[in-house]
Amino acid sequence: MASLTEAAFGDFYRRDARAVWIYVYRATGNAADADDIAQEAFVRMLRADVGGLGEEELRRYVFRVAGNLMADRWRRSRRELGPAVEEETLAGDRSGDLIEALNMTRTFGALKPRERALLWLAYVEEETHEEIAGALGLKRGSVKVLLSRARARLRDLLKPPSRAARRYHGAAR
Repeated sequence: MASLTEAAFGDFYRRDARAVWIYVYRATGNAADADDIAQEAFVRMLRADVGGLGEEELRRYVFRVAGNLMADRWRRSRRELGPAVEEETLAGDRSGDLIEALNMTRTFGALKPRERALLWLAYVEEETHEEIAGALGLKRGSVKVLLSRARARLRDLLKPPSRAARRYHGAAR
């Protein structure tokens, strides 16, 4: 099992830890979760057989691990918290900021982890399709198609419901 030397890991960590943390923070909206997930992604990279990988492969590996850890945490929190906690929290909010944040979290949470990662890397990190492909372990040609689908899905999630749908669900009378 080949692992990174201490110096190689240190260089990689200094160069890429901030980008991983920002990616996780933007996807989760929580600094403590970003700290935990980014740290765990690097710990898992240290434990893995990654000694023969180049810089781009290491970057792709750590971003993929971070994405998987976020998906796991999101699934776990959905099971543990349930809708009752959300409703109780919303009832106490007077400013509307929490409602807006929760709605955005719900909307982003409705996306698949790969869709969130694609959108983040493309529009926040401003990476090229080639860089995104490298970070997520995809073929370069697939990135354009998958990114287009992710944008369309986000657009659909952000559209207000139609009048008929609101009436059907009892929201408008």
